[in-house]
Amino acid sequence: MTTGHEVGQLRLVAQGLAGPRAATPAEAVRRLLAAQGQDFPGAVTSVALRAEQRRRDAVVAALDGGEVVRSWPMRGTLHLTAAEDLPWMLDLLGSRALAGAAKRREYLGITDAEAARACEAAVAALSGGNRLSRADLLSAIEAAGVPVTGQRGYHLLWFAAQSGHTCLGPTADGDQLFVLLDEWVRAPRRLEGDEALGELARRFFTGHGPATVQDLARWSGLGVREARVGVAIARPDLEALTVDGTEHLLDPATPERLAACRAEARGTHLLPGFDEFVLGYGDRSAVLDPEFAERIVPGRNGMFLPTVVVDGRIVGTWRRQGSGRNRVAVGTPFREEDAAAVAAVPELAAALP
Repeated sequence: MTTGHEVGQLRLVAQGLAGPRAATPAEAVRRLLAAQGQDFPGAVTSVALRAEQRRRDAVVAALDGGEVVRSWPMRGTLHLTAAEDLPWMLDLLGSRALAGAAKRREYLGITDAEAARACEAAVAALSGGNRLSRADLLSAIEAAGVPVTGQRGYHLLWFAAQSGHTCLGPTADGDQLFVLLDEWVRAPRRLEGDEALGELARRFFTGHGPATVQDLARWSGLGVREARVGVAIARPDLEALTVDGTEHLLDPATPERLAACRAEARGTHLLPGFDEFVLGYGDRSAVLDPEFAERIVPGRNGMFLPTVVVDGRIVGTWRRQGSGRNRVAVGTPFREEDAAAVAAVPELAAALP
């Protein structure tokens, strides 16, 4: 039986935050299957932390080269994925998100005809290898007679991407440009039905385990029944652990990798907000005391703060303050006994990619 305390250490290793890093940023993303991407600068840091070179420019190069893309593959939430994985993930998970957004479109006053026309306008504007900023793509949609005021614009951009027409790929001036998915992703994988469910489950537990079926369902947006189908298919490639009476699944190689880097896993790690170590699980109690859950997302407003992880557990938050040469990082521990570890935040932050 594995203790809850060890779960965090094992997850650090599975995610590539301790032990061997991925050879490239694209491999780091593939290991996770998908990495939270709401905050683009933070997402670049998250991937860089998991790659051997620990370089932000290498992550940007993977985006510019078409190896990694950013879109809304599941739960209506931005994620980074390997380019070849996005199409089958949209096929498997996108319809659920689209169906759930019907009321949102109604609230925004977007008709089905307008949504279709917006997609047609986006495809026309991007065809032939064009790359457009958010503002320019919205202008193209508006020129087609579809209003983009207020939240309508964001929803229409999301709808076009969620429908498999567009994605965010190459960068310009620190932001990403929209491209046509079919043109940008040159070698898409095609998985359907149970095969896709099995791949989803195997990749999730390999890159996130130990985790539960409920974690998979929450992370992907699948129903628990579908998640169980995927687990049944992937189970021969996974190992099961019992943690506090609950089955957790993981890559069989993860415990051995942890044994080889235990000291690193027990050390102090700084993570940006929205990192997969935090958001990749429905139940975070193994790595975060529930009494401090609101400290990492104040007011439960959906904005996750950067975190301090010690020995596989989240023990505080950190932030940068000041500007220019006076800009420094400061940490806030949840408990007094963690103050010494959190005191290392300025030095560790200076070394972050």
